[in-house]
Amino acid sequence: MDIVYARGEASAADVHAGLPDPPSYSAVRALLRILEEKGVLKHREEGARYIFLPTVPHDKASRSALQRVLQTFFRGSLADAVAAFVDAEDGKLPPDELKRIEALIKQAKRK
Repeated sequence: MDIVYARGEASAADVHAGLPDPPSYSAVRALLRILEEKGVLKHREEGARYIFLPTVPHDKASRSALQRVLQTFFRGSLADAVAAFVDAEDGKLPPDELKRIEALIKQAKRK
C-alpha cells in the first residue's frame, strides 16, 4: 500500500520493484488482488496490465491500520503503545518528537 500511495497508482511490477526484499511476483499480484477484494484498492486496465489505485485516503487507511496494531499488540491501549516507543531499548525519542507528543497530550487534556 505504501508504494501505491507514494506513486498514486502502481502496477504489480511497480510494487514488486519497490519492495526492499520482495516475495515472488505472483505473491505480489495475489496480495494486490486481496487488497482489492477488501476494498482498499481498485484497478483499471492498461493493455494487459492492471494499474492499482487506492480507494481510501492515506490518512484514513493509516488510522485504520494503527487501530489494528493497537488491538493486536497492545490490547487496544494507546498508552501501552506510546510507552513501547518512549521506553524503546534503542535509545531515546528525538527531542522534537517528545515536544510534539507533549503538545498533543496537553491539547487532548484541554478538550
